Amino acid sequence: MKKMNYKMIGSKILIAALCMLAFACKKNNNETEKQAEGTLVKPNYNRNTMFRNPLNGWVMYGSGTVQPGYWDTEYYVPDLGKKVKAIDYASACYIRTRWANFNPSNGVYAWRDPSTALYKMIKGAQDRGLPIAFRIVVDGRDQGLNTPQFVFDAGAKYITEDPKFPDRRTPLPQDPIFRQHYAKFIEELAKDFNDPKKTSFIDAYGLGKWGEAHNVIYFDPAANAPKDKIEQAKEEVMDWISDLYVKNFSKIPLAINYHRVVGDPVSWGSANPNSDRLLKKLINKGYILRQDAFGMTDYYQSWEKAFAKTWNFKRPILMEGGWITSGTHRYWTDPSGKYREGHPEDVRKGEFDSSLEAAVNMMDFRVGDTESWFTKSFTLVQRFISEGGYRLYPERVYVPEKVSANTETTITHRWRNMGWGYLPNNIPQWNYKYKVAFALLDGSGTVKKIIVDQYGEPSTWLKSSATTYELKTKLDVPAGAYTWAVAIVDTTNDNKPGIRLAVNGDMTTDGWYKLINVQVQ
Repeated sequence: MKKMNYKMIGSKILIAALCMLAFACKKNNNETEKQAEGTLVKPNYNRNTMFRNPLNGWVMYGSGTVQPGYWDTEYYVPDLGKKVKAIDYASACYIRTRWANFNPSNGVYAWRDPSTALYKMIKGAQDRGLPIAFRIVVDGRDQGLNTPQFVFDAGAKYITEDPKFPDRRTPLPQDPIFRQHYAKFIEELAKDFNDPKKTSFIDAYGLGKWGEAHNVIYFDPAANAPKDKIEQAKEEVMDWISDLYVKNFSKIPLAINYHRVVGDPVSWGSANPNSDRLLKKLINKGYILRQDAFGMTDYYQSWEKAFAKTWNFKRPILMEGGWITSGTHRYWTDPSGKYREGHPEDVRKGEFDSSLEAAVNMMDFRVGDTESWFTKSFTLVQRFISEGGYRLYPERVYVPEKVSANTETTITHRWRNMGWGYLPNNIPQWNYKYKVAFALLDGSGTVKKIIVDQYGEPSTWLKSSATTYELKTKLDVPAGAYTWAVAIVDTTNDNKPGIRLAVNGDMTTDGWYKLINVQVQ
């Protein structure tokens, strides 16, 4: 009884201490605003408009063969009573295609040749303001000669799974000739696309069936290689290919498929004991996360869900649906029992729900499924725009209307993220480059001064949790009339606005949101 009393007393003391701590934090936040100098500005939140922000929003799918007319495809949306284009709702264009389409012969690179379909696809995206993303597929077992023939002509070792299809060659990734040519190709690709203005992300593994990091072949299956030898090869290959991408794409987010048999020679089954460790190894190198089986409940299971939860808000998650509902897959056989034959909207709902659970930053307009998103599930398209990824806005800003030049003044600002994801400013390739900044604009709208708040960190803003900052600065500008403006700037790009704020109101063409006028004396 005595021990029980001590436990109860200890619990009460702990609860009381936690309550006091919570109250103190809240009080401090309120006190900061209570004591704020200047005039309060409350920007009007925009909850519906699609903004093309990095690693955020819907992704269109291109290929190495589709012609530019693809961009003009329209879909009828019953909810709107009109036709729309998918590109008007997309933030990036994902090109998943064979290595041979990029690099058909030794030293020849199709993305540099204006006559090729690949060049036209990439150019079409760029002309429409869409950054591109890549996955390079080398495995040929299901799709034919994905690795260029010249690599095999040079002596690279390979396997063919079915004698009926001798051209379906899959290179062995330990082979030095394969590695020599693949490394040369990646180095050339990076010369043109290690540029965040052009490239959204790279699927930086690409081995295994469909490049999804499963069913990877390291040895001739007839050799019956022992398990420990396979595990050694798996890790060595993963180290090699990840190091190659990290070295060459230093400015671009790199993605790895997270699943329980990553890099394994199987596609299904229980979790490999090394999967968690190997994925963490790549994450520690700077990789972000991607999964290609959302809504496919016999593949995207408890292991994948738990892994995603572990990395929520530490690394962004990119989503792709597993079932293709336009005739390729028997999606109604899904073990969940939730998908009716002839009702692709059921699958769209399943994908959306699992994306919400994983707090994904990006969802897919996959070829074969795009039409059903617009014709049967447009409400979910709009919901993801409004609720998914990140939507950032300055909820309250206190700025002075009159200030003396070269005299310290204080700006108090409070921010919210209304999306379920987060701005992944913390990934190594970005290295916290996005920062809150305030500007003084002259009468013509020209930026005369920029003040960057080094402590305002967007990656920490999670859904519906406001964060307040206090910035002290001196306005060393000539006396005169100016306008206060605010933005999230890219500090690696001359402090130009880099993230579109989710606000309604007076916005400059380059992304500064105007607050109020200020007279500098």
